[in-house]
Amino acid sequence: MPKLKSPLAVVLFFLCYLCFSQGAIAQKKGKDLFKVKSPKIQYVRPDTTILIQYDEFDDENSDAGKSINFSPKKELSIVSEDTTELDLGEQHIVEVSDEVLIDSSWIKIAGYYAIWDTRNINPYRMDGRQLKDSVNVQLYDPKADRNYKMPLEKTPVTSRFGGRWGRLHAGTDIDLDTGDSIYAAFDGVVRINKWDGSGYGNYIVLRHYNGLETLYGHMSKAIAPVGKFVKAGEVIGLGGSTGRSSGPHLHYEVRYQGNPLNPEHFYDFPDYLLKGQNFVITSALFNYYNNYKSSSSRGRSSYYHTVRKGDTLSGIAKRYGVTATQIAKLNGMSTRTTLRVGRKLRVK
Repeated sequence: MPKLKSPLAVVLFFLCYLCFSQGAIAQKKGKDLFKVKSPKIQYVRPDTTILIQYDEFDDENSDAGKSINFSPKKELSIVSEDTTELDLGEQHIVEVSDEVLIDSSWIKIAGYYAIWDTRNINPYRMDGRQLKDSVNVQLYDPKADRNYKMPLEKTPVTSRFGGRWGRLHAGTDIDLDTGDSIYAAFDGVVRINKWDGSGYGNYIVLRHYNGLETLYGHMSKAIAPVGKFVKAGEVIGLGGSTGRSSGPHLHYEVRYQGNPLNPEHFYDFPDYLLKGQNFVITSALFNYYNNYKSSSSRGRSSYYHTVRKGDTLSGIAKRYGVTATQIAKLNGMSTRTTLRVGRKLRVK
């Protein structure tokens, strides 16, 4: 320290030293605060509004088309689920437990129940042919008040599970009249209630206690909302001919880990009954996959609508699950163009 010759000089020196020290401390604190500032993150949800149409069979991007495709099983990390978002149509991964509480009862569940997805019919990505062990499924249990119900009051089969136009028809078609009641086959929870203009129309997917899921397609009205617990025999919708349908009928599917099973393995439709209380699932039941190519390897076909009296562009678009703008663009016209009866409009 330099030698100071007067009291005034001493005072001035210490004032300058104090000011310099405080400034250095403030500068250091400012740098520390800057270091801990968190970056801003913006979350963007994907657009899932695009619909695509096929001519000879369901569009591969429709729910019906995508439902028969599969890829190797994905390993998913386990996080907690926010149940307040179940109606947003997003996939959630929940902690896996041996039992869940539903309708005041603790129910044993299959491991793939860890995935809750309100948009995709098959989010499980499991090839049924890779099952290593047989799975014994209890279809109903009267002692536990878990019964079953046929999906309709009458069950005349009009089209069976199997090949159709070189692709898999993943369910059984049952004749009905528009407006007929459609019933939950087993106790369960509504996982999907959705519109698929290129395939299933109005449809519902139910998740059941026993590890199975059932799908009900082409309804005129889907009544039961996502997340609702329903008992076997409860009305979940009304019969119709929506989506890609040639007439009123119920398209009924039974699935295990997203893989379709032939409903006639479970049901005797002419005799209006379930074949047994239990059913054993093995990998051999999914060997039908060997007979069908993935829809992604097939060519696409255009789909056309012939204009009839009273048709409007918005009405045609609604019928096929597309937009009026999309149809106008495909046909090189304006959305305000007057439609001529007999004209063929390309929908896809």
